[in-house]
Amino acid sequence: MPNAPRSSQFVVVLVTCPNRQVGETIGRTLVEERLAACANVIPGVTSIYRWQGKVCQDREVLLLIKTRRSRFAALTCRVQTLHSYAVPEIVALPLFAGSPPYLAWVWDATA
Repeated sequence: MPNAPRSSQFVVVLVTCPNRQVGETIGRTLVEERLAACANVIPGVTSIYRWQGKVCQDREVLLLIKTRRSRFAALTCRVQTLHSYAVPEIVALPLFAGSPPYLAWVWDATA
C-alpha cells in the first residue's frame, strides 16, 4: 500500500453515556454521518467522579470510537448535541499502531 494511512492520523475516542440506548444512538449517528468508522458500546462501567463539589458514583456505558484525527472536532460537536450530560466525557487518545488493512478500513469508512 504505497499511500497507506499512518497510525498517527487516527484517534480512539472515549465517551461515557448514562445508558445503552443513549450510547447506541450516539454511536450509530457518528457512524452513519461518517464521523466514526466504528463505535463499540461497552456496558457495565462504574464511574466514580467529582461533580459540583460531591463525589458521585454511577453506572454508565462506555463508547469506544475509532476515527480520523481530522474528524475529532466535528465528532466532538456532534456528541455534544446528542448527549444528555451538561459536560460529556469526550477524550481522544492517539493511536500508536494498527494493522494496515484495519487503518485503511477506518480511513475509507470516514471519508
